[in-house]
Formats: sequence, structure tokens, C-alpha cells
Amino acid sequence: MSDDLTNASERTAIQRLSSALDLPDFDKGWVWLAGAGPGDPGLATALGLHAIAEADVILHDALVNERLLLLAKPCTEIVYAGKRAGKRSCKQSDISRTLVSLAKKGNRVLRLKGGDPLVFGRGAEEALVLARAGVPFRIVPGVTAGIGGLAYAGIPVTHRDTNRVVTFLTGHGADGKLPTLDWQAIARGSHTIVMYMARKYAGEIAQHLIAAGRRRQEPAAIVSQASFSDQTVIETTLDGLGAAAATSDAPAILVVGDNVKLRDGMDWLGAMSGKMLAPPAGAEPLSDVS
Repeated sequence: MSDDLTNASERTAIQRLSSALDLPDFDKGWVWLAGAGPGDPGLATALGLHAIAEADVILHDALVNERLLLLAKPCTEIVYAGKRAGKRSCKQSDISRTLVSLAKKGNRVLRLKGGDPLVFGRGAEEALVLARAGVPFRIVPGVTAGIGGLAYAGIPVTHRDTNRVVTFLTGHGADGKLPTLDWQAIARGSHTIVMYMARKYAGEIAQHLIAAGRRRQEPAAIVSQASFSDQTVIETTLDGLGAAAATSDAPAILVVGDNVKLRDGMDWLGAMSGKMLAPPAGAEPLSDVS
């Protein structure tokens, strides 16, 4: 069977699912800003799959799993519009103008981003440009790497015995430098800190947090290529975060906090490859399931 016929069958299945779920029509002249999840194509939402199958033009970023693009119609125009640190990238202003232009020509335009478009994904910037231009749009949330990617590493962002607050921060400002943040407030206010785009400044971030009172030996981890087949996880300490980041691959999500220790009992992906799960050291049996 040819690829075209196989993909047509898959698109028919998506159309049946869309009908069963009563998903909204993707009308001409609209832009949908959708998240594709952190990497595993199975983490794309039903609404995201529906958009891929119906779009006339898809502008995708560098972190979108290309298997998802196989679900597009043969006539769909696929445009790479990714931005990666250290590499020649599309300008954000050009991407936004392209979205407006394509929509005003009557296309169904899908802006497909890795993770969630509104979590350090510049989706809000694009949405505001569309709004000012009078272009109708829909936002399709996705699974963000700071939650889904850590889940694939066996690291929960919350556990009632370890933390009740999570902080998400970016290590990459609009100027490419580490943003100016209130490190004292971050260090005191959140047991679990999840960092996007922070490999380059991991050592500097660690020193800021240590100076603000965090323990040097506090558990930390770096998850590279989260939820892709080549995912890797480096477990380290806050003091060793910079050195570990220098040996890791991009893209990566960084996390600091005692929740990293729970990976000993929650590395389900490792268990699938033969590693036995064990309760973390010092774990107490559960007294209830509430």
C-alpha cells in the first residue's frame, strides 16, 4: 500500500474521531495555534490531530515530531518556521506576518509548536499579532515539556509529601541572555524548580540558587530529547548542574528539587527496557490512597 493511501486511511480515522467528539470545524481564513507535545506523537491532542489533518498550510517549529506531519493532506504546504539557539532561525516578526498573510488569502493555517504554545512558546505574541490584524484564531493547548517531559523521565512535578508549589522559568531571555529574576524569591518560594532553555546558563542559575540558600547537594536532573525515542536523563546535584548540562544534548528540560529522588521508583520508561523499579530510599508505605 502506498504512503498516500495509508495516510488517507489515517486521516479518515481522524475525521471519524473528530466527528465522534464533535470537534469544531477548521474554517478557511483561520489560524490555529496548536501544541504538539514534547516529542512522543502520542502526546498530541485529538484537537491537534484534527487540525493537522484539515490544515491547508502548516508552519511548524523545530521540536515537532515529523511523524505528525505525515497526517497532513498531500496538498498541504509544510513550512519550517523553527528557532533554535545557536542556529540561523526565522525571525518572529516574519513568522507572525506570514500567519496573517496566509490567513487573509483564505487558508486554514496551522501554527504547530512543540509542547504548549503558551508556555515559553511565543504563542501569545503570535495571537496578539493576529488579533490586531483582525484574523480569527483558536488556541489548542498541548502537553508542555516541563510536565510531560519530566513524566517520561519518572519525575513528578508535584507530590504531596515533597512540594505544593512548582516554579517554571526560562533561562533564555529575548536578548539571548539569562533573564534578571528574583532568585531569593524563587529559592524560598518553590521546592520544585523546572527550567526551560536553561542549559547554557545552568551553572550560573545553580550558583544564584545556592547563594539564595538552596542546598548544594539538592537533587537535580536534566532530561534531553524528552519523550523522544532517544531521551536521556542525567541525575546530578544543584552544585553539579552546570557541568552536567555541558555534557547533555539539546533540547533539554532541567529540574531541581527532592522530587528527582522519586525517579528511583517511578522510572517507568527505564522499566520497559528491563530496569527494575524500586521504592526510593527511606520511602514509607502508603497509609491511605486519598
